[in-house]
Amino acid sequence: MKIAIPDLVSNSYFPAIAAVDLGFFEEEGLDMELELIFPVDHTLEKMRDGEIDFVGGSAHSTPHAFPGWKGGKLLGALAQGMYWFLILRSDLGAGQGDIEAVKGLNIGAAPLVDLGLKHLLTEYGIDLEADKVNIAPVPGAFTGKNVNFGVTAARALQDGKIDGFWANGMGAEVAVKSGAGTLVIDARRGDGPSSAFNYTMPALITSEKLISENPDACAAAVRALVKTQNALKDNYKLATEVGRKRFPAEEAELIADIIQRDLPFYNAAITPEFISGMSSFSQAMGLIDSEVTYENAVATQFSDLWSA
Repeated sequence: MKIAIPDLVSNSYFPAIAAVDLGFFEEEGLDMELELIFPVDHTLEKMRDGEIDFVGGSAHSTPHAFPGWKGGKLLGALAQGMYWFLILRSDLGAGQGDIEAVKGLNIGAAPLVDLGLKHLLTEYGIDLEADKVNIAPVPGAFTGKNVNFGVTAARALQDGKIDGFWANGMGAEVAVKSGAGTLVIDARRGDGPSSAFNYTMPALITSEKLISENPDACAAAVRALVKTQNALKDNYKLATEVGRKRFPAEEAELIADIIQRDLPFYNAAITPEFISGMSSFSQAMGLIDSEVTYENAVATQFSDLWSA
């Protein structure tokens, strides 16, 4: 079987990576291969077309490949909350929570990921057009299919190609540690409107087709996810073992500390409150035409495994 993620050198979908490399998929009887397919819209299209079985990706992106949430389901949360960071050039002098600092800037963001920042800024009161906030792809991020977006964005910031970026915690860490960037928004930890927490989450996603044809594999994948989250909670330094196998040297030594900060959000449950928040966000951004119900979005038959 295959699981794909849209960003590898990252904390965003790390439980999916670790479930492969720490042997928890294998322990559950799944011979799982990990692939990097960027960006997330392409990742989901590959699953829709039957080329992969599972996606570790942004929950709100599912309707891109499964319009109206018909045919795609969330199996569990890789972690809770919208998980991207806004980093701005350090020479701008912006501090954390200084959201007004985005005015007049060029911000790099990936497709579908960019919607989270756009809606957060709009809800905060920023007029993207009048305030001249340009949110667009990062230069160089689409040179190949296997792009690691966060670290690519951090390099673009260091090279002066963009004024800031909206990306994962690894990109944020690299930019801040280099001195090139300053953290301005961490929505997961309270920056910006409170509703932003539930715009999206990193989730384990599959197709209704696979659920119908192989429910045992889906249940095994959820059990593997929960075991992985619990193992990292017990010993977050396992992340370094995984990082040294998958990441460049610098990022491999950073990942454990980033995962340690993420541990409070390691809970596989998907709540009705989250689906309601994601649905409102998705409607506002034109991803869906009407509210998605909890049962339409979530594979509830596996919910008892979230606390296993």
